[in-house]
Amino acid sequence: MNVMIYNKFKDALLGLNLEVMKTLEGVYNVDEIIDTFTNFYYDKMILDITAIRDYQNFDNLQKLSMNINMDNVIVLLEDNMVTNSREFMSKLVSLGIYNYTKSADGINYLLVHPRSEKDAINMQGSVDNNFEPAPASVDSGLDIPAFVEDEPLTLTQTPASAVVPPAVSVPEKRVEPSRKEDISNAPINNGKIRIIGFKDATLHAGATSLIYMLKKSLQSRRSVCAIEINKVDFLYFNDKDMVSTTMHDIAGEMVRRNNHDLIFIDLNDYEDTSICSEVYYLIEPSTLMFNRMIKKNKSILEKLRKEKVILTKCLLSNSDLATFEYETKLKLFAVLPYLDDRQDNIKQINDLIKKMNL
Repeated sequence: MNVMIYNKFKDALLGLNLEVMKTLEGVYNVDEIIDTFTNFYYDKMILDITAIRDYQNFDNLQKLSMNINMDNVIVLLEDNMVTNSREFMSKLVSLGIYNYTKSADGINYLLVHPRSEKDAINMQGSVDNNFEPAPASVDSGLDIPAFVEDEPLTLTQTPASAVVPPAVSVPEKRVEPSRKEDISNAPINNGKIRIIGFKDATLHAGATSLIYMLKKSLQSRRSVCAIEINKVDFLYFNDKDMVSTTMHDIAGEMVRRNNHDLIFIDLNDYEDTSICSEVYYLIEPSTLMFNRMIKKNKSILEKLRKEKVILTKCLLSNSDLATFEYETKLKLFAVLPYLDDRQDNIKQINDLIKKMNL
């Protein structure tokens, strides 16, 4: 079921043939929208942009994108000089807002064919501001995965969407370079730098927080930094050596960080693991998360058997752990319980650092 927030375009939204379980009418502060829907389950939110008070102030849209999953939001734009500008469209994309349109037909299209970051960037560079998506029968270059709802990234999947950090300016046109060419030309891994990647195999397994705890524990005795790709979670740690970049600039960012002897890479929204000298895959062994991982990719265990696997948020007893290893045939590199990343000198993190020979 869906939700709608409308103001100026009430008639257009109510004319859609959609099942709606909640509607809001009027003009709202961003905080009011966040408070209403943060813990509210819905399939899609159809948002009339005129229902956001002072929507032309991008601080408001940024706050919304940080607190609401914009992958599940379709924004109906006003047709005016501001929203028609390329600058406005670029800022939307920089905030991870890819699904926007100016018509009811556009909403119907995006419900079936949600845009990725690449689609949104290409649209800016190749069409005029009155663009509405081509029908599904036209080859529009859209990659529609089998599972589109809150999908975990696996070893073989391409991300359904990627978030561009707010500070990154999206160009009008870009010829996407070959990742492997960029990385191979970057003089970074000369044997002195260890580049270690972490990737969630189950949804929300905690790669981002684990990187933060490892870096915090090591920074007093090692020259260490961390890089995340196509997302902006590091922003909230307020650490100048934890930076966000895009897949287009990862090679350059790694070159700029080559004065460090240890680089952690958050691979949750990036598929090319070859940029790392070693990669660790994180699994939360709860029934829900584990079975969800298997449902999304039935061959994932076979692939993970060749990799270094860390269990996180683990509450299994020793006997249950033994059963888990036997049934999955995974060789567990480490097992971590729930951890408080606000604490210093965490024993389990120190033990992991020793085991990783850091």
